[in-house]
Amino acid sequence: MPGTLDEKGLDVIFRTARTYNGFTPAAVAESLLHAVYDLAKWGPTSANTTPARFLFIVSPEAKANLAPAMSEGNRKKTLAAPVNVVIGYDTQFYELLPELYPRDLTARSWFEGKPDVETVALRNSALQGAYLMIAARALGLDCGPMSGFDAALVNKTFWPEGRIKANFMCNIGYGDETRVYPRNPRLPFERACEVV
Repeated sequence: MPGTLDEKGLDVIFRTARTYNGFTPAAVAESLLHAVYDLAKWGPTSANTTPARFLFIVSPEAKANLAPAMSEGNRKKTLAAPVNVVIGYDTQFYELLPELYPRDLTARSWFEGKPDVETVALRNSALQGAYLMIAARALGLDCGPMSGFDAALVNKTFWPEGRIKANFMCNIGYGDETRVYPRNPRLPFERACEVV
């Protein structure tokens, strides 16, 4: 099919890509983090809300501030990873809609003051976090997404003003092949999907 990725490309981002629990000590260039974001930003979100905010933690000082928020099982591997990404979401993302969704200048009113606005931000930032991981894989990096952390403490430490809130974490770097668990099974189409 024209316009599709070849088999190797599909392997890199999905089939042979793995969740890494350890990384080599090789640093990740800041320019590569820019490239990852510049690719991931094109992923779709509802009305182009793009609520995700990415905090790339690389300095020893920032890692020391992050450490208390990580669960005991995730702390050591997080501190050892070259890059820790906090995928957060802007609870007032709608303020940027006149810029991001100019085709309808009433779009801000669809979200502002609505009871489900944080759900919209959470859902779409999760999508953007997934795009970020796919982009990282496509550009030669490996990922280790995680939920085991104290989100309230992360928010207090890094986003104390309260507008941005943490959704999930992801370690990024060059994966250590010796720190990969055997692949877990996935549900087949018939058990996970319906066509109606």
